[in-house]
Amino acid sequence: MTLSFWRYTHLALALFSSLFLILASATGIILAVDAMQEKTLPYKVENFEKITLGEILPILKKEYSEITEISIDHNQFVTLQAIDQDGNDINSYIDHKTGKQLGKPVKKSEFIQWVTGFHRSLFLHETGRFFVGVVSFLLFLIAISGFALVLNRQRGIRNFFSKVIKEYFAQYYHVVLGRLALIPILIIALSGTYLSLERFNFFMGKEKNQNAKTETVITQKGKTASVFKTTLLSDINKIEFPFTDDPEEYYIIELKDREIEVNQITGAVVTEKRSPMTVQLSDLSLDLHTGRANGIWAFILAIASINILFFIYSGFSITLKRRSSRIKNKFKANESEFILLVGSENGSTLRFANAILKQLIAHGKKAFVTELNSYTTFPKAQHIIVLSSTHGLGDAPSNGSKFLSLLKKYPQNQKINYSVVGFGSKAYPDFCQFAFEIDKQLENQFWAERILELQTVNDKSADEFVNWIKLWSSKTEISLSTTPSLYNHVPKGLQKLMVLDKTLVSEHEQTFILTLRANMRAKFSSGDLLAIYPANDTRERLYSIGNHSGNIQLVIKLHPNGLGSEFLNKLIPGNTIKAGIINNKAFHFPKKASKVALISNGTGIAPFLGMIEQNKTKTETHLYAGFRMETETVSGYKKFTSEMIENQKLQSFHLALSREAEHFYVMDLIKRDTDFFINLLKEGGVIMICGSLAMQKDVEAILDKLCLERNTKSISDYKENGQLLSDCY
Repeated sequence: MTLSFWRYTHLALALFSSLFLILASATGIILAVDAMQEKTLPYKVENFEKITLGEILPILKKEYSEITEISIDHNQFVTLQAIDQDGNDINSYIDHKTGKQLGKPVKKSEFIQWVTGFHRSLFLHETGRFFVGVVSFLLFLIAISGFALVLNRQRGIRNFFSKVIKEYFAQYYHVVLGRLALIPILIIALSGTYLSLERFNFFMGKEKNQNAKTETVITQKGKTASVFKTTLLSDINKIEFPFTDDPEEYYIIELKDREIEVNQITGAVVTEKRSPMTVQLSDLSLDLHTGRANGIWAFILAIASINILFFIYSGFSITLKRRSSRIKNKFKANESEFILLVGSENGSTLRFANAILKQLIAHGKKAFVTELNSYTTFPKAQHIIVLSSTHGLGDAPSNGSKFLSLLKKYPQNQKINYSVVGFGSKAYPDFCQFAFEIDKQLENQFWAERILELQTVNDKSADEFVNWIKLWSSKTEISLSTTPSLYNHVPKGLQKLMVLDKTLVSEHEQTFILTLRANMRAKFSSGDLLAIYPANDTRERLYSIGNHSGNIQLVIKLHPNGLGSEFLNKLIPGNTIKAGIINNKAFHFPKKASKVALISNGTGIAPFLGMIEQNKTKTETHLYAGFRMETETVSGYKKFTSEMIENQKLQSFHLALSREAEHFYVMDLIKRDTDFFINLLKEGGVIMICGSLAMQKDVEAILDKLCLERNTKSISDYKENGQLLSDCY
C-alpha cells in the first residue's frame, strides 16, 4: 500500500483515540509501578520454583491443626487459611518451608483500586469497558501502521534497526523509540483487546463446546504415583484440603491448565478436568497486560506506556510541523487586487512569491498566490505578477503547462497591470525561455498593460530578484523589502539523506556513483529529481534519480570547479546532506507500454538503471547507452545489465563508445536498428531519453528523419501522444 495510506491511517487512528490512550497510558504507568512494587514485598521464599507439594504438606500439617486452603498468587506468595494449635483462625502469607507466618494479606490501597477501575472502564461500567477494548484494538492498528511507515522509511525489514537520520527531535525519537517499543505495545494492545472480548463473552460459544467435550478422566487402577511428589508449588493456583481423614474426601488442586482431585492417602489422581483454552489465554493475557507475574516485564510495560504518551506528543508535533509548511491564502482570488501566478517545477519559485505575498498583506493589500495552471478570471485584480521558471528545452514547468491555453480562454474584464519575472540558469541555452513566452503572450492581450520589462533571475539569485523588487516598488509606489536575506534562503522541508556508498574518481574515471538512503517521508521513483543546495544558498543543482533497492542512486560527472559535483564528490559513507526530492511524473517508466526503449548518454543512465531494476512486470525493455570510452563504471553497467537480462527485466543492452578505436555514437545504433524503432512507435511503444540536451536534439532529429523516410507520423506527433519522453540537461 502507498506511504500516504499508512501515514493518514496512522494519523487518523491517533487522532480518534489520543484522549483515551493518554488516560489509559497514564493509569497503566501507575499500575505497572504498583506491580513492580509488589515484587519487593518479603513474602516470597528462595527456590520457590523447585519446591514440590509433597515437601510442604507434612510441615504445614504439623504446624496447624486444621488447614482449609492454600493459594498461590501471581507474585508466588503462599497464602494459608487454617486454624493453628491454639484454635486461632489464620489467613496469612507463610514461609512454606517452615510454616511460619510472614504477614497478613493487605488489600490494594483505595488509590490503586480507583486507578484500576478507571483503567478498566473509565468508571462507565460496561460501556467504558467497551470503549477501552476498542481503544486497545485501535492501538494495535496504530502500531501496525507505524510499523509499515518505519519499514517504508528504512527501506525494508533488513534495515529496520539501521541508523535513523535525525531531522529534528520529535521525528527522530518517534521512529527510534517506536522501533524499540513496538513489540511491548503490540502485546499491550492485543492482550487488552482479548480481555475486553472475553468480558463480553465473545468466546462463550467456543468455551461451551470445549466444556461439552471435556470429560472427567478416571485414573486407571495401578497408577498410584503420588502427585504430591511430582507437582511443583509454582504450578499450583489453589489447594482445597479434605474436611476429614476419610479416603473418600479428596484434595482439590487447581493447576495452571487443569483441576484434579487427589487421593489424600495414595496421592493418586482420582479425576482430572482440563481447563478451557480460553481460561488459559485469559490468564496469559492478564499476565502480559499487567506485568503482575514478572517485575522486569512490569518495568517494560511502564516504559512502553511512557513511550505511548511520548508518541502522542511527538506524532502531533510532526503533523503540526508538516502542516505549518503549507501555504495558505488569507484572501480569495475573486476579492484580491494583487494576483501572483507561479510556475515552478519543484516549488522553489513559490517562496519568492510567498515573500511578496506576506509583504503586500502587511501593507493592507488583498493578495492571492496560485499556480499558473490555476489561472482564471480575477474580477478585482489590478496587478498580476508572474514568476516562472523554465523546464527542459524552454518548456513550461509542470504546474504551468496549461497556462498559455488558459490565458486565451479566460480574458480579464478590466485593465490589469502585469510584470513577469523569469527564473532559470544561464548554464542552459534556453535561459528563462518560458517566461519570455509568457511575457509575449500577455503583451498580445487587450486587457494587459506591461508596467515593467521582463526581468530575469539567474540561479535564484536574491540580489537579482531584489533588482526587480526595486523597479516594481518604484513603479507601484508600494515599498517592498530590498534586503536580499529575506529572499535568500534554502527552501524549507528539505530531507536529510544519508550517504551509503560512493565510487571513487580517478585520472581515467571522472564519473562516480552515489547511493543515498532517504527518510520515512520520501516517496520517489526512478526518473524523479534530487535538488541539492551545495553552498547552502539559493543555488540549486538537480540530478536525475534511480531507485536502487529502495535507495536513491545518482550518476555524477566531476566537473572542475563544479558547484554540485565537487560537493557530492567530497562526501563519504555516513555523511548526511539536505536535499529535496522532486516528483517528475512526466518521466516515469510507462506502466502500459508494450515495449520501451531507453536512450542515454553519460550520467543520463542513472534513472534507467533504477527503472530496469524496478521492472517487475518484465515489460520488454531495450537500453541504448553512449559513453566516451570503456571504464570501470561502464564495466559495472555491463555486469548489471547482464544480470537484468538474465532476470528478464531487460531484453537487450546496446553500447556506443565514442572515443575508442572503433568509435560510434548512440545515433549510429538508432540508424542500425531503424526497423526496431519504427515498429516500436507504430505498436504504441515508448522511447525515453535522458542525458545531454545536445544528444536529445540529435536523437529526435534522427528519429524524425527515419519516420519521414518510412512515411509514418512525425516525431512531434509521437511526442504529443506520450510515446517520446525526455529529461535532458
